[in-house]
Amino acid sequence: MSLPLMDYHRIRSWFYRNARPLDLARWRFHFEEGPLSAVLEALSAYQNEDGGFGHALEADSWNPNSTPIQTATAVEKLLEVHFDDPTHPIVQGMLRYLDSGAEMDEGIWRNVVDSNNDYPHAPWWHTDSNSTARSMYNPTAILAGAILKFADRDSRLYEQGMQTAKDLAGRFLEHPDIEMHPLKCVLTMLECISAAKVEEHFAYPQLIVAARAQIAVLLARGAVDWNGYSCRPSAFIKTPDSLGAADHAALVQQELDYILGIRNPEGVWNLTWSWAAYENEFAVAENWWKASIAIENLLLLQAFKGLGYS
Repeated sequence: MSLPLMDYHRIRSWFYRNARPLDLARWRFHFEEGPLSAVLEALSAYQNEDGGFGHALEADSWNPNSTPIQTATAVEKLLEVHFDDPTHPIVQGMLRYLDSGAEMDEGIWRNVVDSNNDYPHAPWWHTDSNSTARSMYNPTAILAGAILKFADRDSRLYEQGMQTAKDLAGRFLEHPDIEMHPLKCVLTMLECISAAKVEEHFAYPQLIVAARAQIAVLLARGAVDWNGYSCRPSAFIKTPDSLGAADHAALVQQELDYILGIRNPEGVWNLTWSWAAYENEFAVAENWWKASIAIENLLLLQAFKGLGYS
């Protein structure tokens, strides 16, 4: 089963009608040979003077102020387009924000910040939330990984990033039974460690084994029901080279067929969550998320040769 060409064009038309500039630039980059510069220009609109990111870059939090979560979201966007220029102003600003120590407690970046409460947001980004998205790994593992990938190796920030990554790696090896969101952050950190070619500073083979095992645990637990907010293979497996792809090849193919079958009448994908508050703002954020989900799903289909037009 693959995506027919006419359905691809329906999704494309939806994008041009509904996507915000950043997501449209991402779409063009991935599927229309659009320029990387357009992605970077659109991403820079979410960066504050202190170098951090805000302004609902993470669409479930409309806090305009710089926060660790939204800065980690910027890191994920850079990794998505395989960006690796440490001298770019976006990266330099991000490193300046991380070096400032803003929103940190004992080497761990805060998952939520007080100012979130002052703006429309999903309940899990409120300070009193006990969501599983709240963990020491999210977003600290992503940000530590970004430091290892982009920071000057003679800098104080690099030393801090290395120590933080080592601490998190050690904690993960001691207690690998973590949930989906924290594990995704650990996998991003491992990706950055590999990209920075600093595996020798970690028990890297053991980390890979532990992450691979926990992927199997979470997928086994979540394979029964994908209709709601659940753990699917694509949470961890993005390409045939992803950790766990070979172990769960049949499940990945099952998900490919599943996502092709659950598109809404507009041809894109509905969210599996809601805010249960801020009804007007969520209606806007919902479209932003639909665009991001569509990019992720089409990239997944493309990677596993499920696009009918390819």
